[in-house]
Amino acid sequence: MKKKARIFIGADHRGFAAKEKIKDYILSKGYNVEDCGAFTPDVTDDYPDYAFRVAEKVAKNQGSFGILICGSGIGVCIAANKVKGIRAANVNDSFSAKISKEHNDANVLCLGSWKTSVEKLKALVGLWLKTEFGGAARHIRRIEKIKSHERKK
Repeated sequence: MKKKARIFIGADHRGFAAKEKIKDYILSKGYNVEDCGAFTPDVTDDYPDYAFRVAEKVAKNQGSFGILICGSGIGVCIAANKVKGIRAANVNDSFSAKISKEHNDANVLCLGSWKTSVEKLKALVGLWLKTEFGGAARHIRRIEKIKSHERKK
């Protein structure tokens, strides 16, 4: 049996409740999960703090993945993509979940909790986690172009 990937998960106050349920879901699937906060639904939480925390851990732990949740998924996605080595995708449907992994080798999944049920979010997470990078030469070429433009810290 293939070893399950390590998953880093984080959310601001808007994504907190969904994060807790998604965390339980992925734990039940046998993944090694590290919760990077928030640990309470505090309205003073700022999504960049959790996005950077998750993205930096994914960047440092080869073969790991991240899941980020805020109200729309947009804020955490923008912030996570500022971290070198991260390819974060804001996903709202099954097509985007699948293609973000198959074509873009996304290593961070960003979700919005405002307009999507927890059950649908779980389904998107499940699909995203089981989807593999397709490895086609054209996709590798494109990912390499993205990597070549990342800023060095």
